[in-house]
Amino acid sequence: MPVDLFIENCRTERGTFNIGVDDGKIVKITRGRIDASERIDLRGYHVLPGLIDAHVHFRDPGLEYKEDFRTGSMAAAHGGFSTVIDMPNTLPPTDTASEFKRKIQIGERKSIVDFGLHAGYSDPSEVEGILRLDPASFKVFMDSLTLDKVDVLFRRLRDLGSMVPITLHCENREIIMHYCENIGGVEDPYAYSMARPPLAEEVSIAEATALAYHYRHPVHICHLSTGRALRLIEPFREYVTCEVTPHHLLLDSGYLRRFGNLAKTNPPLRSAGSGLSVGDLPDIDIIGTDHAPHTLPEKKRGVWEAPPGIPNLEVVLRVLLTLVSEGRMNISTIRRMLAEGPARIFGLGSKGFIREGMDADFTVVDLRREGEIRADEFYSRAHYTPFEGFRYRGDAVMTIVRGAVVMDDGEVLEGRGRYIACHNQKEHD
Repeated sequence: MPVDLFIENCRTERGTFNIGVDDGKIVKITRGRIDASERIDLRGYHVLPGLIDAHVHFRDPGLEYKEDFRTGSMAAAHGGFSTVIDMPNTLPPTDTASEFKRKIQIGERKSIVDFGLHAGYSDPSEVEGILRLDPASFKVFMDSLTLDKVDVLFRRLRDLGSMVPITLHCENREIIMHYCENIGGVEDPYAYSMARPPLAEEVSIAEATALAYHYRHPVHICHLSTGRALRLIEPFREYVTCEVTPHHLLLDSGYLRRFGNLAKTNPPLRSAGSGLSVGDLPDIDIIGTDHAPHTLPEKKRGVWEAPPGIPNLEVVLRVLLTLVSEGRMNISTIRRMLAEGPARIFGLGSKGFIREGMDADFTVVDLRREGEIRADEFYSRAHYTPFEGFRYRGDAVMTIVRGAVVMDDGEVLEGRGRYIACHNQKEHD
């Protein structure tokens, strides 16, 4: 019997292969031919496992005017992502079992790529019910929750025998409040970066690593922004993983003067020399976009009122492939940090690798395609970026989710995303 799809000339770092896909799964990797109902020839392109963004904010439910699961997933497909994991800070937050179920239903109705969900946390009595729904992690914002309440979550997961990670936004709110009082009401985006200094991140990371070590529980630290913060993690690698965003990797606080609030984010962009660089990537587990869309009128408010966040789903692969073209990183780093690493950390058992038996998710890239990043071409509702005008070399030309093409040569097509249960390697029924 023929398989559903035969993908020819898949060039990878390990050589060029042909791939047979049936019922959404990779069933054969071979240098021979396979009888198939449909064929795709990828000669001249490089094939990666379907990329995974473990840190997106799709704003759905409650803030759909900024983004929803449909527009966010379209942006993901356009940027080469076959799977995303959505954060819980919506309206209402995804911090109860009922709201978690509701978001699954929203995503499965709207998303064109596969998705997992991070759970929020406020009520310890909700943790057990949420665990039954297989979250990727429990997300905690250390700048808005007291340390004793974070400790309760660690103890609750220990008592339930769960090793689901706790994902942390690490900034110490007392330090932020102190610096804000000293700076006052200076209307300057650069002042905002000084109001949330590296010290706030470093103190919060020290608290997070102490909790991880004490409870022997996995912790994932979001959006590292300084070299010192990265070094604080090193002694605790048995329990702690971390991520970097494209903006913290490639931009510095000078962009706040150039782009104003469009470059405002938490934690802020750091001064040149104090942030992270491409040379730090071997010590960082994953790249997460922290895709955080807002409207332009919101971003045009005063610096203290404008919301923080940068939309990155349609930027990150282009800027990383440009680094590859310049010889500053290897394409294997993209595979590790945007496919294998997120799948491993968040328990996406059928994702992240091109292997027989895995989901047939692929990101096809043209390493020679050149262009200029323009926010008015985004599928996201957020049409702004501090990467505006960035010249790139290398781009996604096709995104495939479980054997279905959802993006072809820049055009996003129809797709039907599924909720992917995390850590137990089963799909939601």
